[in-house]
Amino acid sequence: MDYETIKLEILERKAVLTLNRPNAMNAMDSRMMRELADCFEALHNEKGVQVLVIKGEGKVFSAGGDVKMMVSSTDFADFGGIMDDVSRLVRAYYTLPMITIAQIHGASAGLGFSIALGSDIVVAEESSKLAMNFIGIGLIPDGGGHFFMKERVGTPKAKQMIWEGKVLNGQEALALGLIDYNVPPGTAAATVDQIVGKLLASPIAAMIETKKILHDTKLPELEAILAGETKGQTAMRQTKDHLEGIQAFVEKRTPEFTGK
Repeated sequence: MDYETIKLEILERKAVLTLNRPNAMNAMDSRMMRELADCFEALHNEKGVQVLVIKGEGKVFSAGGDVKMMVSSTDFADFGGIMDDVSRLVRAYYTLPMITIAQIHGASAGLGFSIALGSDIVVAEESSKLAMNFIGIGLIPDGGGHFFMKERVGTPKAKQMIWEGKVLNGQEALALGLIDYNVPPGTAAATVDQIVGKLLASPIAAMIETKKILHDTKLPELEAILAGETKGQTAMRQTKDHLEGIQAFVEKRTPEFTGK
């Protein structure tokens, strides 16, 4: 399958998916979201692949959702379709019958961070900028962000971190349990290669079966959260705070929120 915004390489038992909009900091526009959903669904049929690495082309992993797309679009019917694709990609990614690894360098923010946290193993460089920062533009996490944050840190801490939207480096994220490996700058790829080698030399079929058992029990909760995120995000997109947030982002100024 040909893609415009992502690249997929299948190398025997390993696959590598690269977010490929480097000139836009791999920000996720509607096409990338749709292509990711299609790709993850197609990977379910790649029976020989046991490990998937997801990474970003260029200087960052992903800056998150494409804010320029949000500024230019006021068609909320169309936004519902985008949220359907987001839910589809998360569902397909979470249920992949393979071990998934996020290889993070540079920024991993918003929707990009949600997807990274949905991986079985998260490797980030210490210089990375990691943020569940939807709150900065008057939105709530999507891409299963509520679910994956709660799974990693528990409900009380997840709420506080989502509300704060703080940017973390690799060391801070590791201390909080958001990532699994904090590595020196420029070494994420080498670390991931080592992890992949170890996985493929292990009884990985048994590991994948364990993943399936644990994820199957959590799937109804993820589905409920995705439905809530779709409803909530559609509502937040129509608030004055969101409009102010995205305008302030584009204009590179501090937003003035009013709670409306």
